[in-house]
Amino acid sequence: MTGNPPSPGRILEIASGYWATGLLGVATEHSLFTLVHNGLDTAGRLAAKTGMAERGVQTLLDGLVGLGLLETHDGTYRNTPEADLYLVEGRPTDISGFARLKLAEMDKLVGRLEVFRAGGPVADPMVEVAENPHWEKVVTAIAGISVTAAETAADVLGLAEREDLEILDVGGGSGVFSSVWLRLNPAARATQLDWGPINAIARRLLARHSVTDRFTCLDGDFHTVGLDTAAYDVALYSHVAHQEGPEDNVAVFAKLRDALKPGGALVVCDYVVEDDRSGPSFPLLFASEMLLKSTKGGTWRRADYAAWLAEAGFEEVSFHPTASPATLVIAR
Repeated sequence: MTGNPPSPGRILEIASGYWATGLLGVATEHSLFTLVHNGLDTAGRLAAKTGMAERGVQTLLDGLVGLGLLETHDGTYRNTPEADLYLVEGRPTDISGFARLKLAEMDKLVGRLEVFRAGGPVADPMVEVAENPHWEKVVTAIAGISVTAAETAADVLGLAEREDLEILDVGGGSGVFSSVWLRLNPAARATQLDWGPINAIARRLLARHSVTDRFTCLDGDFHTVGLDTAAYDVALYSHVAHQEGPEDNVAVFAKLRDALKPGGALVVCDYVVEDDRSGPSFPLLFASEMLLKSTKGGTWRRADYAAWLAEAGFEEVSFHPTASPATLVIAR
C-alpha cells in the first residue's frame, strides 16, 4: 500500500454505534438538552439536578461532544443548533422521544438480525392493530420529524394562500401536517383517516394549537374505508409507503387519485432512495428497519414512485428535498 492508508476510525465508530444510541437515549431520558438550554451548563450542576454521579455526567457530556450534539466553552456546555432545535422538550420539532424509543429497542435487537438471511421477520412482524398501547409513544415521538417537511410542502403548493382548501391526510398519525397547514391557512379544513386510538392522539395534539374545529377524523383502516369522489384539494400520504408493498401503494394511490378534485395534488412524504441505490444514507439504512418489522415494506426508489403514480392515473410527478431525511413526492 502506497501513500497514506485510510483510517479505521469510521469503521470503529460504526461498529460501536450502540454507544451513540445509548448516549443519546440516556441524555434524553434525563432531559439533558433541555437543562443545558435552560442554563445548567456544567457537569456539577447537571449532576446535582439529575441525581446522576458527576463522573457519569462528565462521561455523558464528553460523548455528546463527540457526537456533535454539544459544544464546550471554557468548561461549560451548550447545545449545538441541531440539538437545540430537535432535542429540547416542548419545541414543535422535539424528537427526543424517538431517541428514547431506540434506546428501549437495543436489547431486543440481539438475535433478530437473522432477518437478513430470511428476507423478513423471523418472529411475528410488528403487529399493526388499532388497539396497541405502543401507538401513544410512537406517534408522539416521531411527530417533530415532519414539521419542516410540512412547511416545505406548504411552500411548494402555496397552501397558505389557497381558498376553501380541503385536505385529506391518510394514515396521518399525530396530525402534524394538518396542524402546520391549518395554522398557515385559517380557511383550510383537514380530514384525517386513521385508526380511532391514533386519531384521538392527533385531536389532543392539535388542540394545543386551537385548530380542532377545522379538523375531522375518519376512524378505520385506510385500505378499506371509502372516500368521497373529487372531494379534496390535497391528499397526504406521509411515512406510510415504506410500510406497504408495491401493489398496496398503487392501490392506495389510485384511491386517492379518485378522491382528489380536478387539479388536486397528492403529497407523498417518505424516505426515498436514488434510482441507482447510491443514497441518501438515512433511507438506505432505514430499509433495515422495514426488513425487521414488516413483511413487504422497504425504502423505495424515485423510479418506483414515478411508475406507481403513473399506473394510478397521475400525469405529473416531482420530487422535492426537505430539511429532514424525507423527500416530498408531489403528483397531479
